[in-house]
Amino acid sequence: MQYFIYLLAYPLIWSISMLPFPLLYLFSDIVYFFVYRIIGYRKKTVRENLALALPKLSDNERLVIEKKFYHHMCDMFLEMIKTMNISEEEICKRFVFKNIDMYKEIEKQGKSVAIICSHYASYEWIISMNYYSDFTAYGIYKQLKNPYFDKLVHKIRSRFNAKLITTKQTVPTIINNNKNNVLSLYGFASDQSPKAKAAVHWSKFMGIEVPVHVGAEMLSKRYNMNLIYLNTKKISRGHYEATLELLSDNPKEVPNFELTDQYLKLLEKQIYEAPEYYLWTHKRWKYKRESV
Repeated sequence: MQYFIYLLAYPLIWSISMLPFPLLYLFSDIVYFFVYRIIGYRKKTVRENLALALPKLSDNERLVIEKKFYHHMCDMFLEMIKTMNISEEEICKRFVFKNIDMYKEIEKQGKSVAIICSHYASYEWIISMNYYSDFTAYGIYKQLKNPYFDKLVHKIRSRFNAKLITTKQTVPTIINNNKNNVLSLYGFASDQSPKAKAAVHWSKFMGIEVPVHVGAEMLSKRYNMNLIYLNTKKISRGHYEATLELLSDNPKEVPNFELTDQYLKLLEKQIYEAPEYYLWTHKRWKYKRESV
């Protein structure tokens, strides 16, 4: 059945990837109408999240953000599909790293690098950074249930010299690379919610105490990696700018969880500036700790 679904979906996915950008965004407007107006995809979750994270805004103000978010989400989903056939020149024009020279200087230190990012703006096109890095690049992701779509994702990412590893493969990969002196670049999306029982650290995010992932910080400490925050902004439809911010070039000297908390504060600042570009469909506050 999974293969049958893949066979049905692949021709449509491929056709979408071949659309020129003006037609891609016209199609995105149509998708928005069905996803938001007809299906109402995760609308309840989005509204609950917005009310929790932005309580000072009025219902009408949050509704405006909600509609903008769904427009952006549909754009981003189709941009992800477009990645199948986008050229290097095109993606580098649309996803610009403003201070890549700073990153190149960090590489000269001869230490692996951990980049900590979030589901904000365009997290899919971050893979274009591999064009600028001399290190072996790894994207850490959650494996898809459908093995055929999972294989397709691997194929798309391989166009950008990126290697995908699951969360379970991350530690063994870092250990092996560290042992063999393979300088590497690891990308961590650290804003999702871990299970409360497995959490080792709770922190306030958007004013709400929640369990947080600390893997990027802890692995940076253990294997002496530079830790960088990737700040991505949406400039216009289909155009993004990313700024790299060094959190620490010696994480083991920083008290535990301080770098993770710093990351959350930087992400909060981004969200407050333009909340419509955060992925509100995630149940980020599912395990929030009640105030006492």
